[in-house]
Amino acid sequence: MAITAQLVKELREKTGAGMMDCKKALVQTDGDIDAAVDFLREKGLSSAAKKADRIAAEGTTYILAEGNEAVILEVNAETDFVAKNEKFQVLVSELAKQILAAKPESVEAALELTNAEGVKIEDQISTAVATIGEKITLRRFEVKTKTDADAYGSYLHMGGRIGVLVVLEGSTDESAAKDVAMHIAAINPQYVSRDEVSEEVVDRERKVLTEQALNEGKPENIVAKMVEGRLGKFFEDICLLDQTFVKNSDQKVRDFVKSTGGNITSFVRFAVGEGIEKREDNFAEEVMNQVKGN
Repeated sequence: MAITAQLVKELREKTGAGMMDCKKALVQTDGDIDAAVDFLREKGLSSAAKKADRIAAEGTTYILAEGNEAVILEVNAETDFVAKNEKFQVLVSELAKQILAAKPESVEAALELTNAEGVKIEDQISTAVATIGEKITLRRFEVKTKTDADAYGSYLHMGGRIGVLVVLEGSTDESAAKDVAMHIAAINPQYVSRDEVSEEVVDRERKVLTEQALNEGKPENIVAKMVEGRLGKFFEDICLLDQTFVKNSDQKVRDFVKSTGGNITSFVRFAVGEGIEKREDNFAEEVMNQVKGN
């Protein structure tokens, strides 16, 4: 497979490794980005311990809870300026109400929903685009339900740059549920507990950690024990209940949740634009093109 400059650039952004190291890793792995990330980590050349998507697109996350039902959604715009526009914010609020009421199964289904005037969400967004002057998209949403014995924890960071919705089951302590949501916003766990991490993911991490230890020159007879110890740190990085609670460094999230008498089985965390690459404007080139055209 041809190793393009764009592919090298993408790997460099994900790992922080040098350009030549990235190119070498891609050559070694035949252009497989994930395998190249592992290769760089095994060689100790990656400054990033885990894959992180670029956050580039603008917009907002929004949470609406009514009784025992709640929805979290992300709506994207082209600039942060428009994301703070009152008309944009009203649109997001209206979309949340309609989605929560109908609970569609997908974004495609949501776009077909109609408001009280019979206007589809797709057309509501088109009207907003024409009025505001920027492309606007409903990117994703998730609806959560609970019982009277549970509590919602919702948190919007920086006015909606990050949104978190969590259900604290078996406890009505809304303050505690919000504290957990704030922790999730700050630390970004990938799973609730170790039980959710697939064997494939664990085996892949064990392989990387083994190669790291061997490349560090550690004796083979102690590598296995070292790897299991480092796996524990890996789980702490990605599993909510294993993490140190941000509001109390002497306490694990698991212990804090247990103190409420409740339990957490799932959460939703949206960060605006994660995984979406933003267009990179070359203003100098744009000006020169305009000059040449005049």
